[in-house]
Amino acid sequence: MASLQITAAFMGIGLAVLILYLIRRGHLYLMHGLFWVVVASGAAVLGAWPGLIDILARAMGISYPPALLLLLACMVLLVKALHTDMINTRVERDVRRLNQRLAMLEADNESIREACQGDDTFAATGVRHGR
Repeated sequence: MASLQITAAFMGIGLAVLILYLIRRGHLYLMHGLFWVVVASGAAVLGAWPGLIDILARAMGISYPPALLLLLACMVLLVKALHTDMINTRVERDVRRLNQRLAMLEADNESIREACQGDDTFAATGVRHGR
């Protein structure tokens, strides 16, 4: 049983180190990475002290401790999915607003270009007269 504890603890620590490496290299956004570091740290703690899940389950009135572990895992993934959807919604809204602003700027640019082409004195000399 001790080798299982050591293996689980090292897997959690290894996952935390991998996540920190990905954050440092810019492959993972800092706030997302910190979430996963917390999850990996929790896995390392539960791996090092597997009796902790039994104590928590007993305190919560759950008779089968692995059910608590599965419930916690599902809740973590649900929270992460919700957070990701919130971020995606914000990004999509920002992209839509940027596209609208770009369309307005392109329309303004086109109207200025047409006005400049219609003004012969500006087209020839680059200086507007009388407007």
